[in-house]
Amino acid sequence: MTATDTVRATPATSSRVRRRPGTRHGWQIAAGVIAAIVVAPVAGVASSVFQPTREVWALLWETQLVDMFTATLVLMVGVVLGTVIVGGGLAWLTAIYRFPGHRALSWLLVLPLAVPAYVLGFVTVGLLDAPGPLQQTIRAIAGEGSIAFDPRTMAMAIAVFTLALYPYVYLLVRATLADQSPTPYHVARTLGLSPAAAARRVLLPLARPAFAAGGALVAMETLTDFATVQYFNVETVSVGVERVWHGMYERQAAAELAFSVLALAILIIAAERLLRGRARFEQRGRGEGIAPIVLRGQRGRLATGACIAVLTLAVVIPVIQLVVWTIAAAPFGDTAGRIVAHLTNSVILAVIAAALCAAGALVLVNALRLSQDRVTPRLVRVANIGYALPGPVIAIGTLLLLAGVDRALAAAGIDTGGAIVTGSLLAVAIAYGVRFLALATNSLDAGLERVSWATTMSALTLGASPRRVAWRIHMPQLRTSLGVAVVLVAVDALKELPIVLLLRPFGFETLSLWVYRSAAESRWELAGPPALLIIAVAAIPVVTVFRMQLRQGDTARTPSAPTPAIFDPAAAGTHETTKDVR
Repeated sequence: MTATDTVRATPATSSRVRRRPGTRHGWQIAAGVIAAIVVAPVAGVASSVFQPTREVWALLWETQLVDMFTATLVLMVGVVLGTVIVGGGLAWLTAIYRFPGHRALSWLLVLPLAVPAYVLGFVTVGLLDAPGPLQQTIRAIAGEGSIAFDPRTMAMAIAVFTLALYPYVYLLVRATLADQSPTPYHVARTLGLSPAAAARRVLLPLARPAFAAGGALVAMETLTDFATVQYFNVETVSVGVERVWHGMYERQAAAELAFSVLALAILIIAAERLLRGRARFEQRGRGEGIAPIVLRGQRGRLATGACIAVLTLAVVIPVIQLVVWTIAAAPFGDTAGRIVAHLTNSVILAVIAAALCAAGALVLVNALRLSQDRVTPRLVRVANIGYALPGPVIAIGTLLLLAGVDRALAAAGIDTGGAIVTGSLLAVAIAYGVRFLALATNSLDAGLERVSWATTMSALTLGASPRRVAWRIHMPQLRTSLGVAVVLVAVDALKELPIVLLLRPFGFETLSLWVYRSAAESRWELAGPPALLIIAVAAIPVVTVFRMQLRQGDTARTPSAPTPAIFDPAAAGTHETTKDVR
């Protein structure tokens, strides 16, 4: 049960608490302020449609607008289908069956989350391009006149995104299958179905909401990307936003085009809700769970080989190639000095993002617990929509918002020239906070579930102020979850590319920008060191957090720590298993 559901299900508090309604209004107001900050950039982008730049739209319509939307839809559909097949298949394999290496592979299969799609994309192009090692080997064996191929295609882009994003579907579906109540399965077995048939006909349909939520998030990530697709010469709407912004210097037109990206994102969320139907998420699976099916001999080796093959393509080969390029780049220029400078800037942004999101999430989870009303859960839900929004939309909306602040300051006689507000790290910090707040909120909400409602209500009934309850009772229980939230936000901020590319101050370079610029110029060796460093840092939370969660699910069969909101475009707790509510 989510915290929001708990708010609605908790009985009315004592009359003593009811006589002091004003004591908790501050938390509700704070949650409303945070929600307003999150919504403001979106409202800025939406307002841009009322002042269309007709000349730019006419030019885009005559040249590439239709092709951009077509490419975007084809790419999203292809990637969603690919991730559902790969991620869902691996989830089915590791949740229902046991085979050699199962325990280690079940958490190793989430490692592609540490490899950003734009890194996997340029590594793939570097390996498969004409000067790359694969085609060089083919020419050495078959001769110079052998058939060459171009990896820069839509199909290859779909394959790369599938390998990079399948863990989103994998984690959700596996959690659903592994934690499912054994009763329906046992009933199917008593009706004469084999173990495999019972699992397929009973458990798989119950995972439909998880497939829908995972596919929606994959579509979001694909829609947001504008770096990876450029390596494969795929022109999407997000690419158009970046080119109108930096190529034509038409920020108003870029905002209008970003609104179309926002509209697509809203359609994706609506489609996810429609596919979910009337099903909802509810934690189940207390007890022994479903006995797994053991695969031995050839079948067991095939299962192990399938998992290893996916990991090899998504992680092992890219990391090995990055190591080779890093070694090759060592003699060229001041590589170590550049790494220190770019890493410092990246760490600064990561620390700012983690601090902002942790502070905002602490306010939101305490407001959700301490304010017993119908408004606060809605405000918290609105404040967590940031991760469902494409990065370019947040970036452009933030700039429009702060440009309005600049104009207001100028009207008040404070002339900043636009440099103090829109030319500093403030814009990046706000955009990061909007983007990653849901990560921190979901992690802290999971930690606060360890504090019973009776404890909180007892403290309030005995006269403790809400602020004291939050500090003396809630905070000690949130320390571990706070650490997890800080790490998750910091790592995602380290990998973030669209926001920092569009909003960074002049001359401010990060590791992700270094990778993007070097790869765009086909300077693979120079892109190797920062890409390898990003993967090494990003692998830390993947290995620690998800390894613990997946192993808990396999051993105890009890509800594990919730998966971060990264896996739910609506921040609606898709880490939980499913139940059809009729």
